Amino acid sequence: MANKYIVDLTAAEQEELYRLIKQGKPSARKVARAHMLLQATEGATDEEIAATLRVGLSTVHRTRQRFVEEGLMNALTERRRLGTRAKLDGKQEAFLVALACSTPPTGRKRWTMQLLADRLVALQLVEAVSDETVRRVLKKNDLKPWQRKEWCIPSVSPDFVWHMEDVLDLYAEPYEERRPQVCFDESPVQLISETRHPLPTRPGQPARYDYEYRREGTANLFLFVQPLCGWRHVNVTARRTKYDFAMQMQELVDVHFPEADVIRLVVDNLNTHTPAALYETFTPAEARRITRKLEFHYTPKHGSWLNMAECEFAVLTEQCLDRRIPHITTLCQEITAWQAARNAKQTRINWRFNTTDARITLKRLYPSASSEARLPKKGRRRVA
Repeated sequence: MANKYIVDLTAAEQEELYRLIKQGKPSARKVARAHMLLQATEGATDEEIAATLRVGLSTVHRTRQRFVEEGLMNALTERRRLGTRAKLDGKQEAFLVALACSTPPTGRKRWTMQLLADRLVALQLVEAVSDETVRRVLKKNDLKPWQRKEWCIPSVSPDFVWHMEDVLDLYAEPYEERRPQVCFDESPVQLISETRHPLPTRPGQPARYDYEYRREGTANLFLFVQPLCGWRHVNVTARRTKYDFAMQMQELVDVHFPEADVIRLVVDNLNTHTPAALYETFTPAEARRITRKLEFHYTPKHGSWLNMAECEFAVLTEQCLDRRIPHITTLCQEITAWQAARNAKQTRINWRFNTTDARITLKRLYPSASSEARLPKKGRRRVA
C-alpha cells in the first residue's frame, strides 16, 4: 500500500538536517526524526525506517504526517500528544522551584532529583512523580540545586568602601617614574614528584600521568608586579614569615626601585604584611629608612581581588605552575624562564574597573546609599 504522506526534502533541507545531526547538541529525539526524514526521502518504507532506527511505526508515521502538513521544523519539534497533560501544574512547579532553592534536609549536602520528587509526594502535592520530571522542570527554570559556587561575599561597611576606593583611585593615576605603583602578593606552592614515569604524547593519544604522586614539601612565592610598565618579579622562598616579608620589602626598595622617591604598594590584609614586620627584622634606623619609601595601600577585607597581583598569579599558574614540579630548584628555574619571557614582552594588565563603576555596580555596598534609599522622600537631603 502506497504511503499517503510522501517526504520530499529539498537540497537545502537535507543540508540542514545533516548539519543538525553533526552538531551533537540537539536532543536524541530530534536527531532520530532527522534520520527518519532523510531515509524517507531516499524511498525507505516505514517498516524499514522503524527497524533501522529501532522506533515504533507510529512514530515514523507521525513524523511523516507532520512534515507534510506542518513543515520541517514542526516535524522535528517535540510536541505533547493530544489527550495528555503536564505532569505538574503551575502551582506545583512553582512549589518545586521554591523547594529546590531551600535548605536541603538534615544529613544531606544538597537536594537531588529523587529527594525533591519524594518530598513532593510526602507533602501530598502529587500522588507520584519521577525524578526525570523534576529534572525537566528545573532545567526549564535554569536551576541546578546539585551545584554550589564559592563566592566572595564582602561585608557591607564603610571600611570596605574606603579601602576599595583608595586602591581604585591609585590605579587610575598615571605613571610616575619617581612614584611607581607596585602590587604585591604571595601564594603557597605544593612540590610534587611522580611515582611512575608518564607516558609521552602520541598521535591520537594524549600524555598520560599516573594518579599517584609523592608530596615533596611546599614553597612560597612572593610576587611583585608593576601593571603600568609590564614588569613583574617572583621570589621563591621556603617560608612566608614576617622576616621573609621584611626581606622582600628591603629588596623592593634597594634593588628594584632605588631611585624612587616613594613606592606606592598595594597589599592585602595578611597579618605579616605590615610595617611592624620590618621593625621585628631590622634595626630601628634601617626599618625606618625602608618604611619612609613605602606608601601602603591595603585592599579591603574579603576584597583581595582588587589586588592586581592576583591577576598575575592567575597567569603564572595557568602558564607555568599547573603541573607537577618536584623540587624547589626546578621551580625557581621554571619561574625565572616564565618571568623573563613575560617581562621581555612588557605584558601589562588592562584594569578597567574604576571608582565610578564601583559606585554603580556595587551600590549596595555603600552604606550611605542604602540608608538614603530607606529614608522617606521628605527625609532625604537635597544635594545641589
